[in-house]
Amino acid sequence: MSYLGVGVSPGNITVYHGGKMKLIDRRLRLTELLLRCSVTVLALIALIVVVTDTQVKHIFTIEKTAKYTDMKALVFLVVANGIAAAYSLLQSVRCVVGTMKGSVLVSKTLAWAIFSGDQAMAYLSVAAIAAATESGVIGRKGEQKLQWMKLCNMYGKFCNRMGEGVAVALLASIAMVLVSCISAFSLFRLYGAIQRPPNEAAAVK
Repeated sequence: MSYLGVGVSPGNITVYHGGKMKLIDRRLRLTELLLRCSVTVLALIALIVVVTDTQVKHIFTIEKTAKYTDMKALVFLVVANGIAAAYSLLQSVRCVVGTMKGSVLVSKTLAWAIFSGDQAMAYLSVAAIAAATESGVIGRKGEQKLQWMKLCNMYGKFCNRMGEGVAVALLASIAMVLVSCISAFSLFRLYGAIQRPPNEAAAVK
């Protein structure tokens, strides 16, 4: 979101942010766009790495193929990254269109909607990473109390590549958290804007 000099509060009250805020707005706009594009790319890479990761193991006469669908946590990770990639792509388009049009008027309703969406995606990404990491630790170290064996001893290649996918997904999650911080700052800054009379604000360019 951007508020280059002028913003809008409920009731279409014009507010002024001052010269320093223009520089902050420009940096925030660029940072937000770069982060959203990063989330899109990283989430897609993580999704592709996890989905395409397979390993065939021959146990006597039995052939067993390890794939991400064998672990619900990895399915959750794939779904979460797919949603994050699609959401971030749409938000990136919004940022680019806003920059091209030079739009600077954003209502608090829209600001709240973007903030809520970013927060939801950040929590979803973090939850997916936590679940996948826990499953990975169990797969590598096993669980003696439950007599769960160390599956990564059998499917080493599968586990290593899966770790790479989770690592990339972690980077996407971090970027999403940073985006949510920016949207929070952009939203709550509206409540601290300096209000000016319409005739005075109209003269500010």
